[in-house]
Formats: sequence, C-alpha cells, structure tokens
Amino acid sequence: MKVLVSGASVAGPVLAYWLRRYGFEVTVVERAPALRKAGGHAVDLFRPAMDIVERMGVLEPVLAAKTGTQWLTLHTDGGGRPVELELRRVMAAVSDRHVEIMRDDLSEILYEATRHDVDYVFGDSIASVSDDGEVAFDSGRTGAYDFVVGADGLHSNVRRLVFGPESRFTTWIGAYLAVATVPDFLGLDDRMEGMAGVGWMAALYSAVHMDDARAGFLFRTPEPLDYHHRDVARQKELLRERFGGLGWQVPRILEEIDRAPAFYMDSITQLRLDTWSRGRVTLVGDAGYCPGPAVGGSTSLAVVGAYVLAGELAAHGGDHTRAFPAYEAELGEYVRRSRAFAVRAARGIVPGSRFDLWALTRGARLVNRLPVALTRAAVKAGSKGVRLHDSIRLKDYAARQGTTSRP
Repeated sequence: MKVLVSGASVAGPVLAYWLRRYGFEVTVVERAPALRKAGGHAVDLFRPAMDIVERMGVLEPVLAAKTGTQWLTLHTDGGGRPVELELRRVMAAVSDRHVEIMRDDLSEILYEATRHDVDYVFGDSIASVSDDGEVAFDSGRTGAYDFVVGADGLHSNVRRLVFGPESRFTTWIGAYLAVATVPDFLGLDDRMEGMAGVGWMAALYSAVHMDDARAGFLFRTPEPLDYHHRDVARQKELLRERFGGLGWQVPRILEEIDRAPAFYMDSITQLRLDTWSRGRVTLVGDAGYCPGPAVGGSTSLAVVGAYVLAGELAAHGGDHTRAFPAYEAELGEYVRRSRAFAVRAARGIVPGSRFDLWALTRGARLVNRLPVALTRAAVKAGSKGVRLHDSIRLKDYAARQGTTSRP
C-alpha cells in the first residue's frame, strides 16, 4: 500500500520509519528545497518519545546531539542578584528520561534513519487531494495513494486543503515565541543566560557541539498581534517594539537579529479539531493537535502520534476506516492533557505580575537547595500534569511483514 506523507521535520520521518517497517510503501514530500540544517531551536524528548527513538535504533546519535545545557543564569528586570538554577534538577522532576536536542539535529537523525527505505521529494508540495487518494503537486506531477498524511506543522497545507482555513481550528493562548540564530558572544557551553520581566522573557543558549547560539523570546500581549506568519520583517519589527529599551544583553541581541541567518516567530497557539481524519487523509503532530509551541511538549507528542498512527494502520491491516478512529482514540487523552498543561504553562512560564516574578526567582532558589527526590515530590504535589509525558504507556505494535490490498 502506498502512503504519501507531507512534511520531513519530525513526525513525518518517524511515521515513515514505522510504516516501512510494517510493509507500506512511503513517499515523503517536503516544501523546503533541502533538509533544514540551520540548527533550529531546542526541543524536548520525554520518556515515551525516547523509548520510540530507542526502538528505531537512533538513541545513540540522539544522545550524542543533546544540547548539554545544565545551568540557567536568570537576571530580573529591575536588578538584584541573578538566580543560578541547575536545570538537571528541574528536568529530573519532570521526566525520568529526557533529552533536549536542537530540532534540526533531530530531523537530520530521523532522515538519515529512513532515507534509504523511503522516497523523499524536496522542493515540492501538495496542491490538491481527491476523495479517492489522487494527488496533484505544485510541480505539476500527479500520483495515487492509499492514504495521505499531513505532518506539515502548525500551518499545515494538507489541513488547509482538506479541512479548511486554519482560523477555524486555532486557539491563541496568550503569548508569542521567537527564536533567532546569533553569534555565541557570551561563550555559552552548558549554560543558558536570560532575563525576565513582567510579561516577557529573553534568553541566550547554545549546545556543546555548536559554535553559534540561539536567542529566544517569550512574551505576552493583551490581544493577538497583526502579522502574517511568513512576514519576517514585520515579526522583527514587532519584536523590537516589545523588547526595545530593555536591559542585560537584549539590545545586542536585537542588533544581531537583523543579521540572523535563521529566524522564527509564531503565536503560542493550540489546534483543536473534532477529528484529525477525513476520508483517506489524516493529520499527525502539530498539523493535527499542536498543544502550543514551547509550552506543551509538542515534539514528544508528535513522535508518539506518528508511532501510534503507523501502529494502528498495521494493526488494522491497512484499513483506514478502522485505523484512523483507533489512532484518534488511542492518542486522544494524551492530546487533551497536553492542551490543558500548555494553557497552564503559557500563563506560568512568563511572569504576569511583580509577584509572579518574585515567586519565579524564589522558586528557582528553592529548587537548588532541595535534593532531586524532594524536588520531584514537590513538583508532583504542586503542579498538576507536569509529568504527563512520563505517564503515557505505549502499545507494543507487532511488526507486519505486509499489508492488505487497497480497500
């Protein structure tokens, strides 16, 4: 059976790996002309996603590419002594098995694990999909597929074509994220440095294997901002308006952003669809159920979603009329819990008041003093759902050597 997957970032290659293992013929189409290798921003893999990459045989390169960030030095608006936070303690409280890795490094690892068995087509995109699986591409070519999967992110082209305009399914949860590639002028290695104020946070971080750094911004606004997600010039202008005049290294970072070789900005937005499937088309990862960039564990959720979708297709012999509902049922609770956690995180990660800013610094100092076991216990008691990723149990889908004929 032939499957077309749109998107070669994370969910797409993971899905392709497992589908090939179960005997499907897979093509991955990617709008970008080549695999992105700008580094991207740091993402988290928690226990279930780590278990999946281990089953895929890529645990060693994933561990080798981890950022290695161990410490956060946090300055606060208005001065005062910076807070030193040992991030290992925080992450040990959140997950028993965790890796932070640059998104593009993860994508490259997943691509290398699949490129010999999967047909990758770069520089093209889906233009239309018919009810019977006939696909037309922007390049003019056509093809027939048993299933089509949108793994093409928050602003999914497949979702737009099949389900309708993005605005019908998005819920803004009050904040924005921006990331830029900048020189490592602070000489960061295993350390992140940042500054926080009421309604905003800015930080610089790198990785032990990188020569440059990433500048990250999180900020709240009372209302959604007016810009297009591909209008980079307008996004940089909005960032300067929000962060201009602030202290620490923020002025230098804003100067560097104008020369940045890679820049990303987006709203922290959730996708809420009643169903992720329609006919022979389904969605996976951020394309179908993004809980919110930077706050909801969307990368781990995408890895798990891809694994489950492939497993259910194999378990149901390629019958999408049974596999797609089973996929949604199996993953639904994880998605709902991720959404709820993301809403709380979006409110809590960026201080909303002077009291919240004070509480953030006091909490960080307390974490440094407590043993890891006590920190984990405190997190379990006081932060509902913070260990939600580790609570997910994966089915052990039996590998199939072949699939049924087209239904």
